[in-house]
Amino acid sequence: MTNQYSSEIRTRLLQVAWESLEHFLINGRRTEFTTETSELQTKRAVFVTLRKRDSGDLRGCIGQSEPYYPLIEAVSRTAISAAVDDSRFPQVKLNELANLMIEINVLTPMFVITPDNVVVGKHGLLLSKGSCRGLFLPEVAVSQGWDRLTFLDELCRKADLPRGSWRDANAELQAFESESWEDIENAL
Repeated sequence: MTNQYSSEIRTRLLQVAWESLEHFLINGRRTEFTTETSELQTKRAVFVTLRKRDSGDLRGCIGQSEPYYPLIEAVSRTAISAAVDDSRFPQVKLNELANLMIEINVLTPMFVITPDNVVVGKHGLLLSKGSCRGLFLPEVAVSQGWDRLTFLDELCRKADLPRGSWRDANAELQAFESESWEDIENAL
């Protein structure tokens, strides 16, 4: 996906994520951001990933597949959720912030895709069947070294479905692209 956001917007959104995390961990409240550019006020679906700076290990990742909030608010809310709501990890503590990296993913709108048209590294995927859902960002398949079929089967596993469930007529496969960036240095 071509870069839609300028370096200034990217930097501003990283600042928003860091400021939101710090403010929430100190005060237990969300930060309010005043209206900025129209670009930051457009509703977008986002994911925020927290990683340990020294090892790159995952520390939290939360997101929405639908655009519920303006971009600036979505980044703020999602950064906080990645730190305190990811059930795979204990909540992030204030003294951990200096040792974390933040990655922001802004998603394109979802579209229905056939399994044969999935391109590893380009598409993120959302698989839905009944009450089961699983989502992977585009970079997951690349970082894991998966081919297209493995990507689809691992998506089934994430959705708590048997491998190959993506072939079922009742399964819905949607794709998206994302623009992602991470901080080079902690913006606090």
